[in-house]
Amino acid sequence: MVAMTKKVKTFQITLSDSNKSFYCGGDKVCGRIEVEVSEVTRVSAMKILALGCAKVEYAKGKQRCRQEAEYLRYEEVLQLSEQPTDSDGSVVLRPGNKYEYKFGFDLPQQGQLVSSYKGKFGYVHYYVKALMERPQQPILECKKCFEVEEPLDVNTPDLLSPTGGTKEKKVTCMFIPDGQVSLNAKIDRRGFCEGEDICINAKFENTCSRIVVPKAAIIAKHTYQANGRTKIFRQKLSSVRGNHIISGMCDAWQGKTIRVPKIKPSMLGCNIIRVEYALMIYVHIPGSEKLILELPLVIGTAGLGSRSNSVSSQEGSVSNASQSWVSLRMPSEPPSYCDITKDCRLDQPLTPLLDDVDCDDSPIFMNAPSFQYPSPPTYTEVGISRQVGFNNNRNKSLA
Repeated sequence: MVAMTKKVKTFQITLSDSNKSFYCGGDKVCGRIEVEVSEVTRVSAMKILALGCAKVEYAKGKQRCRQEAEYLRYEEVLQLSEQPTDSDGSVVLRPGNKYEYKFGFDLPQQGQLVSSYKGKFGYVHYYVKALMERPQQPILECKKCFEVEEPLDVNTPDLLSPTGGTKEKKVTCMFIPDGQVSLNAKIDRRGFCEGEDICINAKFENTCSRIVVPKAAIIAKHTYQANGRTKIFRQKLSSVRGNHIISGMCDAWQGKTIRVPKIKPSMLGCNIIRVEYALMIYVHIPGSEKLILELPLVIGTAGLGSRSNSVSSQEGSVSNASQSWVSLRMPSEPPSYCDITKDCRLDQPLTPLLDDVDCDDSPIFMNAPSFQYPSPPTYTEVGISRQVGFNNNRNKSLA
């Protein structure tokens, strides 16, 4: 925002590399302050202030919780090159000329900053502010924001190792045991980048009398800390679901995929704001609480970590699939009917046993399909058709 007066025509900040979308720790931020005046103006000082801070603010009942953490502060008094100054350091700006105050500073090294962030109850902002001081007049300010993204490499042994778990839940009906539901899931690694697919291998077993539905979702967990209090905000980003599992049956996921959407990387270095991700594999049980298994994830910056490995593995799987398809040979003649064994069993029902909805309130009972029968003819139509048939038969007998 720029506070303008009649004397100052232009007062703005322009960064040198305007095409740069974000900065990293250790980068140099350069720019200039452009000033134009419509009247003769004396400037006593031109200052540049760079700030980066995290702020949390939310209401807890009648109490207002606020807390800030500072990660960047840089101040400098700028001078105009080839411009005469008075004994007190002030300069006179005249109309018709364009003045530029150049500045530049280095960001702290990697690991000392946190990425830019904007959430429901807090934010992390970085900006450059210019202050124009004039004798016996209010200070003019203008501000320019810039993004910071700290690199997060997920190509580490810890994040490339597989993870998994097992959960089970006993189901009751009116305090009477009604069997149990169990799941066992595993993923090949914990570190991912946006756009990658997470392959899930899981097994579900249902021994209760209800029809259950397995699902999976990527969850974001935002943690805010202020005044010694903690506020957590959870958000579902993307989800997939499996087939219904009837009583006494099992189901397995072999490489079922869920794609990481376009999201910010994990933020683990901030003192008051923390952003974590998890893969939640759960089973919806009608009339009971969900059976939930959460596997922690770390989302890294794009272009680092396992993105290249994932792309190469996907290309390899596609090439292998194409080779296997070429190696298949079609039979020269169709088989005889004697060689075909009749098997009326189906691996899966052609129609879902329950309403296929994405919400968690799935019905317990099946919905029987409704058939539309044609309406019966009116009595007048029936009488006319019988009379016409009787007359035709009588004419034939007389002939």
